[in-house]
Amino acid sequence: MKRWISGLLLTLIFIAPLEAKAGKIPAAYQPERYPSQEMGTGKQFSRPFIDAAKKATPSVVYIQAEGVSDGGQDPFEFFNDDFFNKFFGAPPNRRRAPQPQLSQGSGFIVSPNGYILTNYHVVRGAQRITVLLHNGMKREVSATFVGGDDRTDVAMIKIDEQIEGEFPYLELGNSDAVEVGEWVLAIGNPFQLEATVTAGIISAKGRQNLQITDLEDFLQTDAAINPGNSGGPLVDLDGNVIGMNTAIVSRSGGYMGIGFAIPSNMLKNIKEQLIEKGSVSRGFLGVSLQPIDRDLAEAFNLKKAEGALVVDVVDGSAADKAGLKQGDIITHVNGNEVKSPANLRNDLMLLKPNTKVTLTVNRNGQILAIPVVLGTYGESTYSSSTTSSAVLGLTVDNLTQDHIKAYGLQPTEKGVIIMEVHPNSPAARIGLKIGMIVMAVNHQEVNNVKDFNETVAAIGPNQRILLLVKQGSMVRFYSLKTTK
Repeated sequence: MKRWISGLLLTLIFIAPLEAKAGKIPAAYQPERYPSQEMGTGKQFSRPFIDAAKKATPSVVYIQAEGVSDGGQDPFEFFNDDFFNKFFGAPPNRRRAPQPQLSQGSGFIVSPNGYILTNYHVVRGAQRITVLLHNGMKREVSATFVGGDDRTDVAMIKIDEQIEGEFPYLELGNSDAVEVGEWVLAIGNPFQLEATVTAGIISAKGRQNLQITDLEDFLQTDAAINPGNSGGPLVDLDGNVIGMNTAIVSRSGGYMGIGFAIPSNMLKNIKEQLIEKGSVSRGFLGVSLQPIDRDLAEAFNLKKAEGALVVDVVDGSAADKAGLKQGDIITHVNGNEVKSPANLRNDLMLLKPNTKVTLTVNRNGQILAIPVVLGTYGESTYSSSTTSSAVLGLTVDNLTQDHIKAYGLQPTEKGVIIMEVHPNSPAARIGLKIGMIVMAVNHQEVNNVKDFNETVAAIGPNQRILLLVKQGSMVRFYSLKTTK
């Protein structure tokens, strides 16, 4: 019986297309047909996939990045006094032996002179980068790290060797034009299997709040993405790059039908800046935002629970200079609808500093068009009370009465409060969270942002740092290493 049912299901599946071709489905239900996606048998159906793979594969590379860890510190280094040394028998400043690290992934050439886009996590901290070309040469070449963007997990490397003519390369397409349900190919080197091509569809667009990267607007696909695919291209059936394969959702570590790719339109601006200067500068508005739920929408007499509610404006910021106020609801940027704070942040941080934008704002029911010239994200001068530490991956603020009320703190608390922890940052990796209070940095008491900035500024990149942190009634030390 079960076999009969299975056979029936398979029969129904295969009969449906034949009936459709015979014209038995009413005209009102006929799907729109595209020349490149005409249904057929054998190679007629496969041809668009074959052509896209042939076009894109020669530009896809296998990347091997070699580095050395510092081995880590002895867990009692910062308690290196007579009591601990006698009790534990630990010599001072004992460190674990350095360990070799090997990272493998994919990338794709984006210029005729050998610039390659990949994921930052593939090449971060690499001392030696080797690239295996797939353009018919099948050979290894060395590459140099050009720059990386931790907030999007995007990096640029460049092939050291010069060749006669040009490297095969791919252009970045328009990811905004991609539709849910559209066929795509993921190309890369999963499990060191070079130039592997898998097919699937776009399952969703605009995936955010996944805590994969700081800036998120992912394309979701069911094309098989596995370890080693990171940094490889996601292409449409015309062979255009519409995304960079970056992450999967998996309980086993392998493919489970949910993969995420950074959209190509996000990659374009990053690519240009990394080639030009090896780093990425971003526009900064200078507001704290809150999403709008149904209750807030009702309270503000809004038709939809969409937009970004301004809850605070940073003194001296671009928003402050433009006249934005607490309680404003930002609904559009340059005419594009803002559905959430994450949506607004992504739109603005893809723009360069000093870019002029027009914000559409709902202020007590009055619709205003407010021009704003964006500041620079991460500038130490953008606020007298708030600072973002790139080397630690967190943002702190001076303690105020509002913070004390919001987080249930004691009025006598001293230190600076953590307002943001960047995903995949040193601070995130050791478990620091929003609302924690940093009381001291390397045994130096911190009473305000100025103290914090001065102490952190004296610590170079790639150095060990000790934070004394309070959460609720618990106080503990956290040890982390600053970024390079």
